[in-house]
Amino acid sequence: MIAENINQIKQEVGHNVKLVVVSKFRAIAEIQEAYVAGHRVFAENKVQPLLERYEALPKDIEWHLIGHLQTNKVKYIAPFIHTIQSVDSLKLLEEINKQAAKEGRVINCLLQIYIAQEDTKFGLSKEECLAILNSTQLSLLNNIRITGLMGMATFTKDLQQVEREFRSLKTFFDELKTTFNLPDFTTISMGMSNDYNLAIACGSNLIRVGTKAFQ
Repeated sequence: MIAENINQIKQEVGHNVKLVVVSKFRAIAEIQEAYVAGHRVFAENKVQPLLERYEALPKDIEWHLIGHLQTNKVKYIAPFIHTIQSVDSLKLLEEINKQAAKEGRVINCLLQIYIAQEDTKFGLSKEECLAILNSTQLSLLNNIRITGLMGMATFTKDLQQVEREFRSLKTFFDELKTTFNLPDFTTISMGMSNDYNLAIACGSNLIRVGTKAFQ
């Protein structure tokens, strides 16, 4: 059933949209089932479960972190993490760079932009994001690669509000691509199980799906 769900989502969204299956709260056996079906890109929102899954599962999985990350925990995931989607400060970028350098790696990072009308969400304001991209420190960080933006819309049934938030992020993404020389800046991560079709219509090319993959 999990295999069927994932294949159906992939067929639905097409080849131009990357599917990241969110495996938080799922049993190892469920993730293994998705893996056997051919899927290789998974995400966790906390470091400890991520470490447990990394140890238990095949090493060719591309792991993403999508939850808030404390600087003191970066060292634990630096040896293997593919993308950190939830970067919300220059301080965190500097720590990711430091730990990636120790491992001889370059880690992909998405800047998380605060677009929701919810206090519980993390993220940079547009002004804070611009300050990071304009900072002299950023050019010194050779072991990170800023590959785009991530945003989480307000959890609401008001789809017009969600659409406004997604379109706001896409507009900002386009502005940054035009303004800054960021050759790897190609990813806009927005959309989850309940709203990924709307997110894709608004320009998303990476979706984070958990519930619909495992239901």
